[in-house]
Amino acid sequence: MTAPADPNELKGEDWAGEMGVKWLTHIDRFEGMIAPIGDALLARASIAPGERVIDLGCGGGLTSLAAARDTGPEGAVLGLDISPDLIDEARRRAADHPNVSFVCADAATVALDAPYNRLISRFGSMFFADPYAAFTNLHGLLKPGGRIDLAIWAAPRDNPWMMELMGVARSHIDIPSPDPRAPGPFAFADLDYVRDILAHAGFSAPQVEAYQGEQAIGGPGATPDAAADFALASMAIGRALAEAGDDVLARARADLVTLFEEHYVPGKGVMMANKVWLLSATA
Repeated sequence: MTAPADPNELKGEDWAGEMGVKWLTHIDRFEGMIAPIGDALLARASIAPGERVIDLGCGGGLTSLAAARDTGPEGAVLGLDISPDLIDEARRRAADHPNVSFVCADAATVALDAPYNRLISRFGSMFFADPYAAFTNLHGLLKPGGRIDLAIWAAPRDNPWMMELMGVARSHIDIPSPDPRAPGPFAFADLDYVRDILAHAGFSAPQVEAYQGEQAIGGPGATPDAAADFALASMAIGRALAEAGDDVLARARADLVTLFEEHYVPGKGVMMANKVWLLSATA
């Protein structure tokens, strides 16, 4: 087993830079992988015609466009993301949708001209350095009685797609256990922590629903080989394995292919179980 070159290799995610570029490079695969979760989030949110909606961490803008279909032309959707690369792609996609706009900004500090009715986020809310301050700012972007709807990952142990990938990586390199509340995909797995953040920010009446299903690693239809290449090219474990050398990377890739073969469903792809919290609260 090889130690990674940087002991913090899997901790930080620079969405304004490297991670935003990675997401854009693999955007169709990423979006295909989590599309069912976005659909579940929007179904639960039940956005009404005429509402003004913020899409936090909007990425390439697909959730923003979907929300805009619910608001209708009399409503409006504003997508916020810290990645200039992803905002450029979102603007390109929304060129023919006058009720959708995008701003590249840090949602923790952004100020908007007028308050909104709703805020949604598909995995865009867990990366703030100071979530207490960030959600206080988000609360100020909503009208009194406005609603937030978040999709956030449940604990890694409840997400075999992540646990099994990490198991492969850890069989080849040492990966230190991160602070569970450090900014990252699983920072909000502890619902008591999230409820405390929301209460501190002024939100009330939090409601939580569990979403459980399967997601196609590397997108629908990806083969085990394609899924392995996607995981190594787009996820933090790939960078850590690459730092350990070509031999380590090659062995880990072979193990990933073997893992994904066990979960491969012809016509669907590499299907692995997930668990997500769908959380709503009132401003």
